[in-house]
Amino acid sequence: MFAAPAPIRSVPFRPAPLRRVVAMALALLLCLLPVLAMAQAPHLPRYLAEAAPDSIVAGATGFGEMRTDLPVAPILGPEGQIGWVFVNSDFVGTTGYSGKPIHIMVAVDDDARIIGLNLVQHWEPIVLIGIPEIRIRTLMQEHVGMDLAAAAAAGGSVEKLNIISGVTVTIMVIDDSIVRSGIRVARALGLGGLAPPDEPADPRFEIDPAAVAAPGWMTLLGDGTLRRMSLDVGQVNDAFAELDDPRAAARPLADPPETSFIDLYTALVSVPAIGERLLGLAEHANLRRWLNEGEHAILVAGRGRYSFKGSGYVRGGLFDRIVLVQGDMSLRFRDRDHRRLGEIAASGSPRFAELDLFRIPADAGFDPTEPWRLQLLVQRDLAALERAFTTFDLAYQLPLPYLREIPRAVAPNPDMVQDTEAERAAQLALIERIWQDRAWEIAGLLVMLSVLTGAFFFQMVLTRSERAVYWFRMGFLSFSLVFLGWYAAAQLSVVNILSLVQSMRSGFSWQAFMLDPLTFILWWAVAAALIFWGRGAYCGWLCPFGALQELTNQIARALRVPQIKMPWTLHERLWPMKYIIFLVMFAASLAAVPWASQLNEVEPFKTAIVLRFDRAWPFVTFALALLFIGLFVERFYCRYLCPLGAALAIPARIRMFDWLKRYPECGRPCQTCANECFVQAIHPTGEINPNECLNCMHCQVLYQSKSKCPVVIRQIKRRAAVGGKPTGALDSFHTDTLADRKEKTHV
Repeated sequence: MFAAPAPIRSVPFRPAPLRRVVAMALALLLCLLPVLAMAQAPHLPRYLAEAAPDSIVAGATGFGEMRTDLPVAPILGPEGQIGWVFVNSDFVGTTGYSGKPIHIMVAVDDDARIIGLNLVQHWEPIVLIGIPEIRIRTLMQEHVGMDLAAAAAAGGSVEKLNIISGVTVTIMVIDDSIVRSGIRVARALGLGGLAPPDEPADPRFEIDPAAVAAPGWMTLLGDGTLRRMSLDVGQVNDAFAELDDPRAAARPLADPPETSFIDLYTALVSVPAIGERLLGLAEHANLRRWLNEGEHAILVAGRGRYSFKGSGYVRGGLFDRIVLVQGDMSLRFRDRDHRRLGEIAASGSPRFAELDLFRIPADAGFDPTEPWRLQLLVQRDLAALERAFTTFDLAYQLPLPYLREIPRAVAPNPDMVQDTEAERAAQLALIERIWQDRAWEIAGLLVMLSVLTGAFFFQMVLTRSERAVYWFRMGFLSFSLVFLGWYAAAQLSVVNILSLVQSMRSGFSWQAFMLDPLTFILWWAVAAALIFWGRGAYCGWLCPFGALQELTNQIARALRVPQIKMPWTLHERLWPMKYIIFLVMFAASLAAVPWASQLNEVEPFKTAIVLRFDRAWPFVTFALALLFIGLFVERFYCRYLCPLGAALAIPARIRMFDWLKRYPECGRPCQTCANECFVQAIHPTGEINPNECLNCMHCQVLYQSKSKCPVVIRQIKRRAAVGGKPTGALDSFHTDTLADRKEKTHV
């Protein structure tokens, strides 16, 4: 058997003597003091002692004493002071691929012109082991002679700069740090007419925690919550053609000029109202846990042939194609401040190839209430190891509804006042550009609307043939699903209606709705159709998800899947559910409750149509469950759950025309149309419920049917009897009256 284990001795825990703990802490602190002092002290004194003056400015003979109020020192020539010298990393962030600063000594004169510079220390790996450092120093010399006052007036950016292949981030950090640190020094010293910065004052605005974001992607884009920059190939080629280097223009992109290069969006999602609307409650909660006190985050979304992320962050952990700029502050994002986002929670959002969140550290000096811009770098190869680049700016200003004013004595900065006319002109130019880019899609939609309008106006001609109506309908629904839905993502939603109501409350603007031309045209078509035909024109023919339901049900019928017909009493109690759902969503939207956006998921349109089932499994499961039920109960979602159908049915009561013809005998006693109506929109008494009718035209086929409609059959028999003509196939039918056929009719 097993031997008994030896007893375990219990040793009581005895804390170390207090004096020993204190001694260890003091020793550790003494070891860290030099490191802390080095981290906080300016770098200039060290490099003044190590660097030769003529390595910065040719002919310089020495340095003066560093100022006590600013890490800046005079640089001297044979006849006295010729300018001021400083280290870029004492004023701005200069972190490169290595994660360590790039130290450059820069000299400027009294006219705020750069007169010399020198790369004194760096840890960039690709420069240390691959690219000769002399090439970096040669490119740096392009900054000599730069007018910092002019650069400050231009927003602190350089229009052109050559890039060495493989060291994009290094060159950009060097360029950015030289310019921005130079501007700060020039302002602090009053060089070149640049005024010293004003004394800090209380901010004019702060984030309003009670603000509420409007629902819907298009409304958020229209009111400035989201900002967009759309570039095509022609614009990019033109930008490179304007550079001085002819090699940049000699290598244009070969795609047609109107080809989309990048469609870029951004928003400040650390603002609670914006984050909840764009990310959803769950993802916004994750964002809040990710952000520390004083940190902010932006959403960046892009699609097109150009990636705003590139691949540099995979190798070096730094995103080299975008930079956030605010005043003299610029920030490049590292991989530790980056998260991928699965999807946009706001309804109506397009699909994006790239969807990411970027964190802005608390010590970056970022002010969310002030304007900022996201600068996109576009690069082009010039030679084997050389590139040119140009930049495009996506400006952002947090809209006033998300801010609340803090009273102060200082007058407001006139630069903050938005130029309404200029903004309106810019929006109209953007709208015109979007409509031109989608000209073929618009043409396809107009053809569809024309064909459908013709079919409705001449429905009595079309419905003479049941086979013609069936195949016309199947073909049209297939086109609606594939073209309108999966290709163009032109799926209307009840959120569009809620967004319209919200915009009318806060200040209606057509521009917000015209940014999506297909949706805009469809809503106008729906408005007209409500007057003529009711909700059925859209729900029965143009809704991509409705088309998907009906087509899958037709496939199920072909496979002999049994169909379930709801008892009339149950059907009457189920169809009001969609009106209840709509009213709840409408009330939640008006009340601006935080969970209002979550109710939008009752619509499976985004999952099944816009995202084509490329979404998280709960949403896909919900959409597939609805389609599965629809295999047995045709158009189940449309009939009982769709809030959009309910919203359209309410104004459809004002329609001015009744196009569906009926006989007095319909429903009294004939039930043929009621039995064959696949959405059960015909009451047993014969009336058609316009709120439920999808205008499929099947009842009009039956209205003229010589083999199914008893009224038509009786009329033909009577005419045959009066004229003495043979009735052919109709001889098999009885000649009794409708009253005599009552017992034979399926009820």
